[in-house]
Amino acid sequence: MGDKGDASVPSLQQARAQASAITSGKTAPEVEASPTSQLRRLFDKPRLSPGQRRIAQYLIEHITEAAFLSITDLAERVGVSQPSVTRFAGAVGFSGYPALRERLQAITLGSRGGGAAADEANRSNELQAAVDAEIENLENLRRDFADPDQVIDIGRKLTQSTPLTVLGLRISASLAEYFAYAARRIHPDVRLVTLGGSVAYDALLQSREAGGSWVLAFSLPRHARETLTALRVARSAGLKVALITDLALGPVADEADVVFATGTGSRLVFDSYAAPGLMAAALLQAMTDAGPERVQARLEEYEQIADKHHFFLRD
Repeated sequence: MGDKGDASVPSLQQARAQASAITSGKTAPEVEASPTSQLRRLFDKPRLSPGQRRIAQYLIEHITEAAFLSITDLAERVGVSQPSVTRFAGAVGFSGYPALRERLQAITLGSRGGGAAADEANRSNELQAAVDAEIENLENLRRDFADPDQVIDIGRKLTQSTPLTVLGLRISASLAEYFAYAARRIHPDVRLVTLGGSVAYDALLQSREAGGSWVLAFSLPRHARETLTALRVARSAGLKVALITDLALGPVADEADVVFATGTGSRLVFDSYAAPGLMAAALLQAMTDAGPERVQARLEEYEQIADKHHFFLRD
């Protein structure tokens, strides 16, 4: 083994940081974006009414089934009138509901698997079905990562925000804690906010006054009303918001400058978060790539401290 203080011998974590740098550009242009991303782009119109946003959100959350509903069935399930569905189709650029449904069917049929694998999935038990659902979420995220430029750009901006605030309330606190724990290895001032109300407001306002420019927020189901209020406070203070969530549209997404929408596993009594967790890890990688010299120096210093005080077992 080399000298523990020799920066030329990278630690395992340093080596991983160097080897996993994200390559900019559309590295796989033949891979189509996930259905969620396609629908969000399709429906991301600033003048949609609240009722029209409800229709859009229903279609995003139930794309496989909703793409084959009649206008009557869709209106009934969303709780709106049939003319409202027709107006929605026009608002998002279609001649009517039949043309919109044809587009929805093309999107969902393009994302479906078939054959023996699909038959096997249909025979799975509930635990296997939960895994299958998460695999689908990860496959959708993989399609989104075909163009990593937005992840790279936001990673750079999060790196430049000092301090960087990470917000996650209630069930979302666990992913926020994970992100903040890792980000502190590569960023000099990470502030974690896991309590709502005035505590969150104070932290956000202090972060802005200290020179911070960005907040990374997590909002996963069930979505807390206090998260929405905290994001409004952040934006009113002049902070930009990057949001990791499962909802591509809705009031929480409306308060974000950038939304990374990923599916969550909902087949069991409590949700699972494979795709949001990977999305968080991708942003950490992008932050690492944004300042490789600074990151390597920080990781080296941390490794020396960890070794000196025996933080970890030798695996």
